[in-house]
Amino acid sequence: MKKIFIITGELSGDLHAAKVVEQLKKQCCDVEIEAVGGDNLKRAGAKIFANHEKMSSVGLSFEIVKNHFILGKKILNHLKTNFKADSVLLVDYGAFNLKMAKYLKKEGFKVHYFIAPQIWASRKYRINAVKKYVDEVFTIFPFETKLYSQNNIKSHYVGHPLSHAMPVFSEEDKVRFFEKYNLDSKKKLVSIFPGSRKFEIEFLLETFLKSAKEIEKTHNNVQFVLCQAPSIKDNLILPKVSKYKNIKILKGENYPLLKFSDALILASGTVALEAALYETPMVISYKAPWLFWFIYLMVRCIKMVSLPNIILNKKVIKELLQNHSNKKEISEEISTILDDQNYRNKMKNSLKTVKSMLSEKNCAEEVAKMLLKG
Repeated sequence: MKKIFIITGELSGDLHAAKVVEQLKKQCCDVEIEAVGGDNLKRAGAKIFANHEKMSSVGLSFEIVKNHFILGKKILNHLKTNFKADSVLLVDYGAFNLKMAKYLKKEGFKVHYFIAPQIWASRKYRINAVKKYVDEVFTIFPFETKLYSQNNIKSHYVGHPLSHAMPVFSEEDKVRFFEKYNLDSKKKLVSIFPGSRKFEIEFLLETFLKSAKEIEKTHNNVQFVLCQAPSIKDNLILPKVSKYKNIKILKGENYPLLKFSDALILASGTVALEAALYETPMVISYKAPWLFWFIYLMVRCIKMVSLPNIILNKKVIKELLQNHSNKKEISEEISTILDDQNYRNKMKNSLKTVKSMLSEKNCAEEVAKMLLKG
């Protein structure tokens, strides 16, 4: 019997790992899986050794460090004396998992990493830890495999987990969505995603709202929707948006808005990749406290911030950062996307390439296959 132990640290990892477990069960009837995870892994058929609830806190505190230390010791003891796993799959959550890789490797366990730390983006020195303690990395971006290969690290490109996980929509879905929220089907839709962190709302929201007002001055056929993240409280959003009559606020409708919009104003992050997978034209705009920005400039390894640009290794999406994150430049870019069909088509074709590159493999199926092979 094949024994596999999986370690996740937050909800997204739990979701992606659950898909892998489903594939493991499908591909092999003689496999036993235990995990540090949550409800998704449990439903998929993994036996939960520990819930990752206490791990998925933001920031660094004595309590978090203590929880990590206690859990790490329990995992190692369990794997040495009870479960005796053939391989351990680390999923995302580098703050904990990269440290665990060190101790797992010392104890002789085979270590695989799925959604490894983004060493290509910042803190490239972490690649040394990956090289020492991880047997194989399952990469989710094509360019990562080349980076690991250059450093003599075994890796295998498995595709991106989002490429086969995002919902598919039809034209009928769009009609129902517009009717549900009283949107005008004759007007173009521009959706605003100001971020999911409090400081992003403080630094970006007002600029994005002013950009919408600028666009309105030259476009009377455009409507706006602001997508409010679940982590953002109403009192951070409503007072500012209430001044703008032509902007609706929607919660929990990320994917329909990314799919059905004619253009998007986005804070940088995974949302840009999701938008690319729906082939929806966008502008990326971001600003942060200057201290944070200078620290970022010192640790970054690449000069682009949005994943579609990084994947293609060229700027197909305009990135308006810090001083360039202003109503004039944002509104001009959105206006170009809406009015210039050649410009729009060129961007959509580039996004189609991104989608094709990330969708060529079924991620969970590929990870399961490699785990059973190894």
